[in-house]
Amino acid sequence: MEPVTHFLTGACLGRAGLNRKTALATITLTLAAESPDIDILWYFKGSTVGFAHHRGFTHTFLGIPVMAAFTIGVVWLVRWLFLKIRKGRGLQSRFPRPPIRWWLLYVYACIALLSHLLLDFTNNYGLRPFAPFNPTWYAWSIVFIVEPVLLAALTIGLIMPPLFGLISSEVGARQKAPRGRGWAIFALLMMVATWGVRDYEHRRALAAMDAVDYHGEQAIRKMASPYMITLFRWSGVVETRDYLETVPVDSLTPEVDPQNKSVLYYKPPESEVTLAAKKTLLGRVYLDWAMYPYVETEKLQPPEQGTVVRFSDLRFAYVERNSKSPLGACVILDSQLHELSGGFRISNDQCGD
Repeated sequence: MEPVTHFLTGACLGRAGLNRKTALATITLTLAAESPDIDILWYFKGSTVGFAHHRGFTHTFLGIPVMAAFTIGVVWLVRWLFLKIRKGRGLQSRFPRPPIRWWLLYVYACIALLSHLLLDFTNNYGLRPFAPFNPTWYAWSIVFIVEPVLLAALTIGLIMPPLFGLISSEVGARQKAPRGRGWAIFALLMMVATWGVRDYEHRRALAAMDAVDYHGEQAIRKMASPYMITLFRWSGVVETRDYLETVPVDSLTPEVDPQNKSVLYYKPPESEVTLAAKKTLLGRVYLDWAMYPYVETEKLQPPEQGTVVRFSDLRFAYVERNSKSPLGACVILDSQLHELSGGFRISNDQCGD
């Protein structure tokens, strides 16, 4: 998921009652909930290296205790700097603060990190939680990477308590403890409910795809990717022995490709050019990640300039976009099959690093 949802989830976990057990709980949970995305720093070494490490070690079960310790270190440093600036007076609060239990904060950080892995698992990009022992990518594929319903629920869960607090202060009501527990729990329950509804519709979409005859061939595997907001539209991709096909699916009907918008991608034969492109660093990294890879070649003009090999992952090839994939890559080889350049595709025909 995008960072805002992770931050809001961590904050709601803290407000749901964990902040009553130890001081610094909410800030720890909020920071830990987004900390795995620190792997974005790998992009400073280039887009290919960054892509290879995105959702890597920091997004694994093995990485959770390490990232939890890192988060606790950051919280300790921030607190130390704050107290130094405030000359040791500490944080001011209208309510008695519980003592700082660092061991409990570490446990909370692990919980927030698990929430990050769970949220990333819900979209179709997926993650490899068991790496390096099991390099398989896992994706639930029920929620779009930006989900306004979740953002709205989590935001309401955090902003409503202060609003009610303003109203209460105007009428002179006394508050005995920090507000927000009920609203935060409500927001987290709404998140779980959203997952439940989307999972149900996702299963209906897959069942509808099971009932379709794909040009006389048996489907080897299939998946359905979600759209933003809508519950009933899904982008399906099917692989058979000879081709891959992208199909729109309506889980409400349920029906597959009701308007005949499917796109067929016949599997091209393997060649020396495609084999050479797959052996490049970018080729290896991309194919390690892609779940439904599609590879095509094109001779440059004049032919002496070489050949461009384009990689796509059809799970992101939504039919309405009329493109192979917004997350495509390409490698340009010379006539001797040596790599000239490579990068990620910024359009159907252009490459950029």
